[in-house]
Amino acid sequence: MTEKIVLNMITQRSIEEGVAMEKGKTTPEYFEACSVVEMNPEDMKALGIWRNTNVRVTSEVGSVIVKAIEPTQYCPPGLAHIRQGVWANQVVPPRTQSTGVPQYSGFPVTIEPVPSEKRKGALELVQGAVGLWRGGK
Repeated sequence: MTEKIVLNMITQRSIEEGVAMEKGKTTPEYFEACSVVEMNPEDMKALGIWRNTNVRVTSEVGSVIVKAIEPTQYCPPGLAHIRQGVWANQVVPPRTQSTGVPQYSGFPVTIEPVPSEKRKGALELVQGAVGLWRGGK
């Protein structure tokens, strides 16, 4: 068991995210579909966590608390998937490699267990990022 693990992050679309997005980005369905990171069970074991444990994902640009889940699609050891959306945007580097599109895939992140910390909702993350969060739901 380690206190932290460094993995290669890939953001992705998912069926769960797409269905939930149609209901709205501030709904409980979207929160549950997108505030997650999919990790290989071997990496979860190395980190000393079970599925559904809250973890902090930190990149060179920020961090976010999400729930670690076993992958819904192939995810080899050393790789992690975070579903595209507000939570992924907290850690995606702004580099574009001259494409005009941020680096959504292939950047290192540190993941550490934080089981007592809460995941923030989409509105809190978006408004908090620009200093406009006033609390509430």
